Amino acid sequence: MNWTRRVASPVLWVAVLFFVLMLGMPQTAPLFEHAFPQVAPPVFDRDSFFALWLSHAGMVLVASGAASLVGIGLAIFVTRPAGDDFRGLVGTLATIGQTFPPAAVLALAVPALGFGPRPTIVALFIYGLLPVIENAIAGLDGVPAAVRDAARGMGLSAWQILRDVDLPLAAPLILAGVRVSVTIAIGTATIGSTVGALTLGTPIFDGLAADKVPFVLQGAVLVALFAILTDMLFGRLENWLRPPGLARAA
Repeated sequence: MNWTRRVASPVLWVAVLFFVLMLGMPQTAPLFEHAFPQVAPPVFDRDSFFALWLSHAGMVLVASGAASLVGIGLAIFVTRPAGDDFRGLVGTLATIGQTFPPAAVLALAVPALGFGPRPTIVALFIYGLLPVIENAIAGLDGVPAAVRDAARGMGLSAWQILRDVDLPLAAPLILAGVRVSVTIAIGTATIGSTVGALTLGTPIFDGLAADKVPFVLQGAVLVALFAILTDMLFGRLENWLRPPGLARAA
């Protein structure tokens, strides 16, 4: 029964479809050549799609990892008595970062950091902070005061309460914020190709510049499948972190 459930899992089939298309895209050349006979070559060939994905995923991993660490750290700080006065400021700065267009961040970062992945990582980092901070604050604020009082009564220090009570209970909401941040980063990272970074958006922008629709389709499909697969994996992890009763209800 477990084996059947795993085989029927949507996560498995999306993962198989994604990797088959990514690794086997050159084999689809006859299909695109038939549909778009005026386009040559019919499949993007300046770089392999696997290399584009590795670069794309690497930038998302670095930027989202940094945004998660900073965002969770700030949320912990502003939900402690010492940082309560800074809660409004942190929320305002994170909101400004979310509303500031990534293209504008790239335009400002390129003169200082040069072309390539670095300005893209900066843009993704700034753009990914808000969902992490908001969800982490909501999760930490949602820990029942009675649970904290019981932990203090047992003699736990403030650090032990944070480590053993606050963070485990807030983990599902914190992870939900990271999930949103990473999914946004996967889509937003495509614009890094405009400043010389290799991403799955490279075929899209090359296709738009050269009027080659197949390139646009190939890049867009892979970006969409990458984002969907990542979101589904985070969903599985969220269910695993939930208490058993809530996980079954979800």
